[in-house]
Amino acid sequence: MSESVLAALIAGTATLSASFLQFRSAAMRDRGGSASAAKRKTRLLRIIFLIVVGASAASGFALSQWLTNGERVASAELQKELQSRIAEVTKTAGALEATRAAERSDIETGVLRRLGAEGVTVAATVAPCRAVAAGTAPADPAPASVPQPACSEAQAVPVILCATIPANATVTEVALFSRLADADTPWDASRLLPGQEASQARFADKYSETAPDSGTRQVCQSFTHWSADHARAVRVVVRYSL
Repeated sequence: MSESVLAALIAGTATLSASFLQFRSAAMRDRGGSASAAKRKTRLLRIIFLIVVGASAASGFALSQWLTNGERVASAELQKELQSRIAEVTKTAGALEATRAAERSDIETGVLRRLGAEGVTVAATVAPCRAVAAGTAPADPAPASVPQPACSEAQAVPVILCATIPANATVTEVALFSRLADADTPWDASRLLPGQEASQARFADKYSETAPDSGTRQVCQSFTHWSADHARAVRVVVRYSL
């Protein structure tokens, strides 16, 4: 039972109780008079009592309906306000998430641009070439004091160096470097041009690219080394823009 209905019942009960007590008090005062007058008064008091009872019931019901309707209106307004707050919070959370995603994307793009300006570097060390006659298996490396058979460029196995860059990047430069493996020559002084031969070594004339996959692609450069006397260190730096 709601508080409004309970309050209406209490008010109605109090009214009925007061009316009943007044009716009893009047009846007891009229017992000393004539019988006919007492009956008329009793009948009149009963009618008044019934009117009071009906009025109390009607007013109690009306009060209950008014209070209940007020509670319904208040509840509807509270629910509407709550839904409005929820929608506002949801909208704010969505805007915040979108802002975070945009900021994250900007940061990632900035990092990729900086890496592209500095260049993605791949390096390798290529061992001396070992000539192998057609139809024979490669032999174990001979001691350094034993002369090694000379290689030709056609016999050497190319080494492929690949740098990974973003799929939407534009390659701006592919810098090629090569020096003896045990040399201290600065890399800047060891740069070669595509197709240029240096100490029985050569980079390919052009680089190749793979198809984009998972947001990245690879830029690859082939290097051939056919010297049997020494190993070489090679380096490829790929620069790009976004």
